[in-house]
Amino acid sequence: MAATQSAISPGPESGQPEAVKAGHRVGPSAARRKWKANIPLFLLFLPGALFYILFKYVPMGGLIIAFKDYNFADGVLHSPWVGWDNFETIFRQPQTVNVIRNTVVLSFLNVFVGFPFPILLAVMLNEVRRSWFRRIIQTVVYLPHFFSWVIIGGFVVTLFSVESGTINHWIEAWTGEPYPFLFNPGSWITIYVGSGIWKEMGFSAIIYLAALTTIDPSLYESASLDGASKFRQIWHITLPGISSTIIVMFILAMGKLMEVGFDHVYMLQNGVVSNVADVISTFIYRVGLQGAQFSLTAAMGLFESLIGLALVLTANSLARKFDKGLW
Repeated sequence: MAATQSAISPGPESGQPEAVKAGHRVGPSAARRKWKANIPLFLLFLPGALFYILFKYVPMGGLIIAFKDYNFADGVLHSPWVGWDNFETIFRQPQTVNVIRNTVVLSFLNVFVGFPFPILLAVMLNEVRRSWFRRIIQTVVYLPHFFSWVIIGGFVVTLFSVESGTINHWIEAWTGEPYPFLFNPGSWITIYVGSGIWKEMGFSAIIYLAALTTIDPSLYESASLDGASKFRQIWHITLPGISSTIIVMFILAMGKLMEVGFDHVYMLQNGVVSNVADVISTFIYRVGLQGAQFSLTAAMGLFESLIGLALVLTANSLARKFDKGLW
């Protein structure tokens, strides 16, 4: 009888889960308890999800305008369907190539010239040992992020204006003639890129500072005992320690390579430098809002988004070769 019972009873080799062996059931009640425990996290996630649904995904339905001859009388759904005509009209215009070229050039400079500055700032702040001095520097470099481009544009004009600019007062006193910083294409591009770096590098450095806190301090102690200089510690410990964050930020930046902010360009541009300052965002404002050609600008916006998507996928595929991809 005992032999029969031992033959029927499942042993350790029967393959049953440990929870079942111990008499615990994993069923709907356990899943319900887990869901209730995570309700606070779902509530925190809800505002962000609603924001993206309402302002990012729902407006995608308006892309149908790019394939229609949109007018207010017929509305989005009943306007005549024209297929690819709007795209053909855009790319037949000679100014379109110039607008796309300016967008790519300015975005390329923003990404590849401005990208290292937040990293350098975060590394330098991380090396500061006086906490009061670090707090002062952080406040000073973070503050421009909270200024609107209207205020930043006023600062730029105050500094670089031909007639009333502070810098031109000094130049005129030395050379007798002011320099048209805002009316020369080369200097305008330099001011555009420099003002963007100055405004955003402090706030962007927060992400890298947070990543720096995850590096084990014992690594620096060991390197110091081995005689490594501060530069070598940064090169061999700090930068590799935040390399995954750098890759993620670079992939996100590549997604915005075709996106130049409207406010930044609009506040600094003028008619003299329009050949380098007219970008997709100002083109959409001028042709779409002022000219009421909504279908043409919707087609341009769709083209911009598709190029941005292709750049994100390309950057992520390259990052995956180093096991640093987002997906």
